[in-house]
Amino acid sequence: MRAILLLGVAALGLTACNRNTAVGNDREAQLDPAPAAAPIESASAALENVSTAIIKPETMSKADVDALGGKRGRCEVVLTEVAFPSFLYEPGRSGAIKLNGKLIPLTANGDNRFADGGLSVTLRQLEEEGNVGSQGIEMIVVPPGAKDEIGYHGYMRCYQGREA
Repeated sequence: MRAILLLGVAALGLTACNRNTAVGNDREAQLDPAPAAAPIESASAALENVSTAIIKPETMSKADVDALGGKRGRCEVVLTEVAFPSFLYEPGRSGAIKLNGKLIPLTANGDNRFADGGLSVTLRQLEEEGNVGSQGIEMIVVPPGAKDEIGYHGYMRCYQGREA
């Protein structure tokens, strides 16, 4: 009887684990409001007092992409071919990444290199292609004051003159 009671309590505790609120996961439209865009801040403000060890690119929601001006004429870096963007950029001009819950605009600083306030993002095309034809890309993120870079392999999609 005691074992059954313990199993019941454990099962009850696990029932709360069925809700994943990360961007891209299905939600009940009639219950969950559409997500609001993350605030747009400079790298120095967005990453102030944040340990470089915990800085990881986050997935942008549609609201985030809209707040940055949409995808038309831009490219995006996605970590899987079915993901929302982790980096949105206009080649040779500007880019934006979501870190620490903030959208951080970056200025082009060389060929496929973007930077602001000690934060840099460098893109390198890979000689691989995804299952649906997306170009492979490596995104290297160096947070301000970091001793090491953080590299991610993903895919690049561009929207020349069209919105996704």
